[in-house]
Amino acid sequence: MLQLNLGNNALIFDRPALMGILNVTPDSFSDGGRYNQIDKALRHCKQMISDGADIIDIGGCSTRPNNTIAPENEEMKRVIPILKAIRKAFPEALISIDTFRKNVAEACIAEGADLINDISGGLFDKEMLPYIGQNRIPYVMMHCVGTPETIHQYTLGGDIHQTVLDFFKQQCEVLEAYGKQQIILDPGIGFGKSLEANYQLLGDLNRYRYNNLPILIGISRKSLINKVLHTTPETAENGTTVLNTIALLNGADILRVHDVKNAREAIELVGTFLRH
Repeated sequence: MLQLNLGNNALIFDRPALMGILNVTPDSFSDGGRYNQIDKALRHCKQMISDGADIIDIGGCSTRPNNTIAPENEEMKRVIPILKAIRKAFPEALISIDTFRKNVAEACIAEGADLINDISGGLFDKEMLPYIGQNRIPYVMMHCVGTPETIHQYTLGGDIHQTVLDFFKQQCEVLEAYGKQQIILDPGIGFGKSLEANYQLLGDLNRYRYNNLPILIGISRKSLINKVLHTTPETAENGTTVLNTIALLNGADILRVHDVKNAREAIELVGTFLRH
């Protein structure tokens, strides 16, 4: 069960949580350019909250394949104004920042963000884990290989569960050296792994669940759907719902999605099924 301690408040989720994706970049693989203006971002955020999002995940630096990585100052310019606007408009919202840069994370936490979602698990910026650890900031740690530029050039296979578990153990121990932490694990489905490995990671989450920590699954509109169904990111919502359902049945604690309404319905139906 997911629990987040934010200041003096403890938030306990009695069912899987939903993280709604808010890309504020011009070049994301699925919805680049749609929400990078404040008014559009606010409307989309309002809709996601209405549809049942528990967390809004703001990202300002696309890491899609064959993409040029935005410099740090550009990421700041994209994220900070929209973060401020969302914090003002939705003061009770839980806000996550999708960044692998410590300076961006620190600036956003100062502006009211609640947690950091790092696709590199602390690999890309060596200052990230010390910052997170010293300040005990809720942190999504994604399994990753390579660099921002080479992350999609890998196709890891073999005993992928052990590879991911070893990574989590190593990186969590770095954080835990600073004391008790709030860590959420993300196996990094769709990042540097073979099609077979991606599906294996959906099959047995507990084989890489380190220390009984909650697990986030992010497969929304990704290539592991499109390669099988010959869909595109724009037409992959049905496939996304199918795989989210599989993830829930296998113990996922958080789903990171573009379409919050479909994911909320999957959570409700799977929860009803499991209760009976």
